[in-house]
Amino acid sequence: MSSSKEDGLTLTILGCGTLGTAILSGILDSLQKASSSSTSSDTPDTPARLPTRFVACVKRPESAKRITDSLSAHKSVLKVLHNDNLSGVKAADVVILGCKPYMVADLLGGEHRASMAEALSGKLLISILAGVTAEQIENELFGAKGSRSCRVVRALPNTASVIGESMTMIASASPPLSSADAALVRWIFSRIGRVNELPAKTMDAGTALCGSGPAFCALVIEALADGAVAMGVPRADAQFMAAQAMKGAAGLVLAGEHPAVVKDKISSPGGCTIGGLLVLEEGGVRGSVAKAVREATVVASQLGSGVQNVNGTRF
Repeated sequence: MSSSKEDGLTLTILGCGTLGTAILSGILDSLQKASSSSTSSDTPDTPARLPTRFVACVKRPESAKRITDSLSAHKSVLKVLHNDNLSGVKAADVVILGCKPYMVADLLGGEHRASMAEALSGKLLISILAGVTAEQIENELFGAKGSRSCRVVRALPNTASVIGESMTMIASASPPLSSADAALVRWIFSRIGRVNELPAKTMDAGTALCGSGPAFCALVIEALADGAVAMGVPRADAQFMAAQAMKGAAGLVLAGEHPAVVKDKISSPGGCTIGGLLVLEEGGVRGSVAKAVREATVVASQLGSGVQNVNGTRF
């Protein structure tokens, strides 16, 4: 590993919930494996300075205990702070903002604005909040016309972070991040899965596709299993096989196959697959799934604007 503890960075997660804990776990496990390996795991994309000290900031004592227990193997480099966000930010070189979106104003603005803005000066702030733009965060910290003294970048991991299979979308920053900061952001989220960088204007669509997408896929897995159960397959077996079938299909696409090619290769003339596919097409499954992504995109953008009960007003 190229960084020692003395020259490493301090990473603070402000609002360390499930995703924050998964990010911490992925980074800590990666660093531990690198330090115990006899060969260097560094690549040309590895940042010159890596996080080596960590702070998790939480609101409730139960959350503090959860993190302390789940990451007990790393207690020598991890500090958990309860109701002491400012100290965590002051100690940091890099901060990940992981609170609930509606908590941003209370956490960064209001009576905390001046002290938080000062503590974040010259630092990198990475937001993993759905629907909240970098500009909104900057306005909470510095006001609409205040000087921007820290860089804010958005990244959206998903729930599969907990098993190292996240699809994290990173928003292109304007002006662009320094090469060191950009490499660090990609390195952090590569510890919990794959990353992809897209323009900031597509982040709500990314929230729908990558954030909500696993739930849509889970519904399809459940439906596949239900069909097999109806035809006599035991529930546990059906669920396992449906999940593996989807994983296999995803693997083929990630290996370079177009989804249509995968579908056509399986669809023998007069066979069972084409028969089933036509039922799905007649039922409008393709259009419904695409519409679900479009709807989730709109809802994400509305939530980021502070609109309440969005789903109750949609048709």
